[in-house]
Amino acid sequence: MHIKREDLADAHMGGNKWRKLKYNLIQASEQHDNTLLTFGGAWSNHIYATAAAGKHFGFNTIGIIRGGPYHRLNPTLQFARDCGMQLDYVDRQTYRKKASPAFIDELHQRYGDFYLLPEGGSNQLALKGCAGIVDDISMPFDIITTACGTGATLAGIITALNPDQHAIGFAALKGADFLDQDVTTMLAASGHASAHNWHIEKSYHLGGYAKTSAQLYAFIRQFKSDFGIELDAVYTGKMFYGLFELISNGTFDKGTHIIAVHTGGLQGNAGYPELQSL
Repeated sequence: MHIKREDLADAHMGGNKWRKLKYNLIQASEQHDNTLLTFGGAWSNHIYATAAAGKHFGFNTIGIIRGGPYHRLNPTLQFARDCGMQLDYVDRQTYRKKASPAFIDELHQRYGDFYLLPEGGSNQLALKGCAGIVDDISMPFDIITTACGTGATLAGIITALNPDQHAIGFAALKGADFLDQDVTTMLAASGHASAHNWHIEKSYHLGGYAKTSAQLYAFIRQFKSDFGIELDAVYTGKMFYGLFELISNGTFDKGTHIIAVHTGGLQGNAGYPELQSL
């Protein structure tokens, strides 16, 4: 097994979030859109990366945050504000409307013109960016794995594979059956409806999104001790935990070449006291 270290691309914009942002930022610039507006939770890697990218490339940024407002900002939101991101808070019921045209119109009335980035940065331009993960791999491989939230990173990876290669997404959410259809829809929209060389493992969420356990903390600490690589508790920790279990169970044929993508997200570990000693 080899690890594709997307987390090393940039201290603040690295990981799959930069891949998702890349072509969106190019399009926003070409359209002369000076403001990026997007959505996320209080610990969102996407909010963090968008704020950093906005500061670096000269975009104004607006983050619509689920929940809050918070009397004291957590490290993610404080970083976003320090980068110049304007934070606006909506309740969870309103947040569910984030993709509705009526709500988007309300946001335009409130903020004026902006380039809309969906939650997690997941759209067709994100798929194009995530395909670059595979393009950058120079060694042959049979299987590539990634953590899976919205499914866009997985879908982008699939578009760049040849038919003999297989992609596995490790769902970070409980009850993630919907991801199969979401990925299928994204692939169809990108002209890859016939791609079937992928599947999603749904047994390693360890309780649900952002849920953890003593065994996950122990695995992350041991992984850092053994390999010198830090994992996050929301995405990559669960993926590697699941992948190691599949390998130990003999799931893969002997000699199978596996690439595991480290998608970053390490800033989120600040929310877990159990990982502060890493």
